[in-house]
Amino acid sequence: MYPGSLQHMNTLELSTLQAQTFEIFSTAFGSIHQSDKENCFYVHFNNKSVKFSIVCLFRLKKIIEKIDIEYMMLDAKRSSDVEIVTLCACEHVYVLTVQEIIAFRELLQGAKVMIELNSIINERLHRVAL
Repeated sequence: MYPGSLQHMNTLELSTLQAQTFEIFSTAFGSIHQSDKENCFYVHFNNKSVKFSIVCLFRLKKIIEKIDIEYMMLDAKRSSDVEIVTLCACEHVYVLTVQEIIAFRELLQGAKVMIELNSIINERLHRVAL
């Protein structure tokens, strides 16, 4: 089992992991959790759970946002039905339809906003405390 994969975890292992993380953002299609203990994020999407560093998470977001959905929808070729997304230094591959790309974008954008908001709040709190 790949260390970042949650697909093969039993129920006890998965519930233990969830107890050690907290949810950053979720939609009807997935969620993103943060683990302070492991200094990483867990992306739960499309029946797959993958562990990412913050850098890889933002890199994935950038790749997903660059996908030309309009081209995919208007192109009559069969190969345009799905997009295969790979991330450098990551063993995981996402094979996404147009609807899944839209849902994944929403999830990643929401998580980024929440991470940035948390940083702003922490900065303001530390500034007031000083």
